[in-house]
Amino acid sequence: MPKEIIGHGTWFDKMAVEILERERSLGRSLNLIRTEMGITASGFPHVGSFGDAARSFAVTLALKAQKHNSELIAFSDDKDGLRKVPAGMPQSLKKYLGFPVSSIPDPYKCHKSYGKHMSSLLLEALDKCGIDYRFMSGYEAYKTGLFNKEIETILLNAERIGEIIKEEVGQEKFTEALPYFPVCSNCGRIYTTQAHNFLPKEDKILYSCKGMEIKGQWMEGCGHKDEADYTKGEGKLSWKAEFAARWKVLDIRFEAYGKDIADSVRVNDRICQEILDYTPPMHAKYEMFLDISGKRYSKSAGRIFSPQLWFRYGSPQSLLLLMLKRFVGARSLSVTDIPKYMNELDELEDIHFGKKEITDEKERAKLNGIYKYSWMLKPPARPSLHIPYNLLTYLAKVAPKDSETEFITAKLKEYGYKTERDSEDLERRIVYALNWAQDYIEIKETTTETTAKETTALREFIQTLQVEKGEDQIQGAIFNIARKHEIKPSRFFQIVYTILLGAPQGPRLGSYIIAMGKKNVTAALKKALAQG
Repeated sequence: MPKEIIGHGTWFDKMAVEILERERSLGRSLNLIRTEMGITASGFPHVGSFGDAARSFAVTLALKAQKHNSELIAFSDDKDGLRKVPAGMPQSLKKYLGFPVSSIPDPYKCHKSYGKHMSSLLLEALDKCGIDYRFMSGYEAYKTGLFNKEIETILLNAERIGEIIKEEVGQEKFTEALPYFPVCSNCGRIYTTQAHNFLPKEDKILYSCKGMEIKGQWMEGCGHKDEADYTKGEGKLSWKAEFAARWKVLDIRFEAYGKDIADSVRVNDRICQEILDYTPPMHAKYEMFLDISGKRYSKSAGRIFSPQLWFRYGSPQSLLLLMLKRFVGARSLSVTDIPKYMNELDELEDIHFGKKEITDEKERAKLNGIYKYSWMLKPPARPSLHIPYNLLTYLAKVAPKDSETEFITAKLKEYGYKTERDSEDLERRIVYALNWAQDYIEIKETTTETTAKETTALREFIQTLQVEKGEDQIQGAIFNIARKHEIKPSRFFQIVYTILLGAPQGPRLGSYIIAMGKKNVTAALKKALAQG
């Protein structure tokens, strides 16, 4: 007997049920269940930053589907200090190293601060994808005294917190210093200060601007000694304690986190429970996205794959699909993966509208659920016009300048596509393809099952492409190789089309191969054979 399908059949629906069961067991109110994500305001946002929001909001949607009120808090860490000038930013920012990003001028002069500018880039991506959130600024939260009570409790228990941090991560710094960074009243920096005494009756913290090692380099302090009033936002909690304060004050019940901050989450969980007397939120740990060299995307190191870059070549829904189809496991990712996710979204849409049959009921529910979450549970009322990405990029490549849309639309009609339907969606897809054709030449192949005979014929075709130069010769070679290996030419053409275009038919293959480049076509065919 098949297991019951929960909600829309996805991981997020299961997580929503687990959160509700846990909250009931804790006896906490279910009137409003908050999820949270952090916005790093010190550098350009990348797809990993976006994924934090997408996943938490999917849990919020799943909770709503369970008939419970839920909201996502998007908390900007704009009180944090600038540790390094991100690649691509003006080196004039070096003079602001160690300053809170909320007090650094925006080098682009379009926002009140550097921190607001960087936060806005991620918020822009969330808005484009239909992610609803309640924005909170860390700078404003400290300034208005939102965390005052929790800061006092943490500072009064600083000795125990230092022991917890040492026990969990082996760091001894906070056995000697308070887990709070005042902003130096003399030089304006935040990470060069060391808080050493708390005066609870006066709401004051005594500190010295001694300096600190940041990103492997020593940042010299100015030597100034003074006192900071934490109730006026003259500093901030260390990350090793701030999450805990946020969770309690904002009553957060779920927050996903990346593998890179697992130690901080573990420490904050204990501080939250043992010091602040609040059961920390349920967590889900996810792995990081890696670039093609296997390195983690990093805003400071200049390895950036931003949501804005994705939107140049693919739809918001395809980016959400990337984030929501799988939660665990590290994944390598590059811009050249975008066509795959655009095509996969079309396949899921076929399942959603019953155009593609999935016999396993649980699997069908899951795939349908992922499609609906990719649309933030607001899927279209009817299917869109599905055109393989590679076919559009080929037509974009050969289209005459200044009449690209008309040319591509006319050609698609020749291939049997009903282009008069969903014209707005088609126009968007054409723009993605034109951008791709302008910036990239790589073909993202589609794997297909082949017999031993068909595989041998494909290998011979690859060899033939090294010799034949003209499109007519290449076209003829396909027929000849098919007949030589006793394969119906229509079948062999279908295999090649599917690998190169993701569709069983398309433009004249000889013309396509010349236009896309024999090297690129050969590489795509070889990859397909290696994966088959």
